[in-house]
Amino acid sequence: MLPVPQRLMATGTRMDFMKLLKSLEDLLYEMVSWLVFYPITMWRSLVSPFRMMQYADEELEDRPEDRYSDTLSPPLFLLLTLLLAQAVSSAIPSTYADADLPPLLASTANLLLARGVIFGVLPLVMAVTLVRRKAIRLTRETLRPPFYSQCYVATVFVFVAGLGLDLLLIPHHVGLTAGIAVVGVATIWYGSAQVRWFKHDLGTSTAEGAALFVGRFILAILVILAVALMIGWALRNWK
Repeated sequence: MLPVPQRLMATGTRMDFMKLLKSLEDLLYEMVSWLVFYPITMWRSLVSPFRMMQYADEELEDRPEDRYSDTLSPPLFLLLTLLLAQAVSSAIPSTYADADLPPLLASTANLLLARGVIFGVLPLVMAVTLVRRKAIRLTRETLRPPFYSQCYVATVFVFVAGLGLDLLLIPHHVGLTAGIAVVGVATIWYGSAQVRWFKHDLGTSTAEGAALFVGRFILAILVILAVALMIGWALRNWK
């Protein structure tokens, strides 16, 4: 018979192992469920962007364990879409296919994280605009609802517009016309969703909402370019 300390250690080891198995079980179920809820989230965001923006706000009012029970959470949706876009982009021939990435970005996880930071600027700029226009104190909590709302529409825009850019970069300008059309449609779709959001949440007119969107969209693109260049420079000079 084992001494008491050894029995306690053995019992603790078994409990830790069971907790590990339970965690793996939950992780496996969560990942497999993405196969169902990812396309549902993408479809809803595509056909009903304004409703999904409202839905994101409403879900944050629920208990944490009850949030986004029939969709993916907005930040997770954005990250998975960036991962999918990465795979699609690598499958399309490009004039920049052989461009050297910084060593730290050779890892898929690191590249995904960098892209998440870069493209997260788009929903961030729109969310900060809403909070400032409402004259609400900018805090982590006041910024979260509009940021989550923006993630749904920004994700669709980033994916579709990214596909258009990939078509533009096909060698010999084979996909030039299609790429321009895809980027144009994505921008119009995104702009219309934003104008409606500004009209509803800020009470602006259509013209005011459109002007606000154009200004913030240009600002977001400039910030994205600056952040991308800064990350690229930092990683290339990383020692």
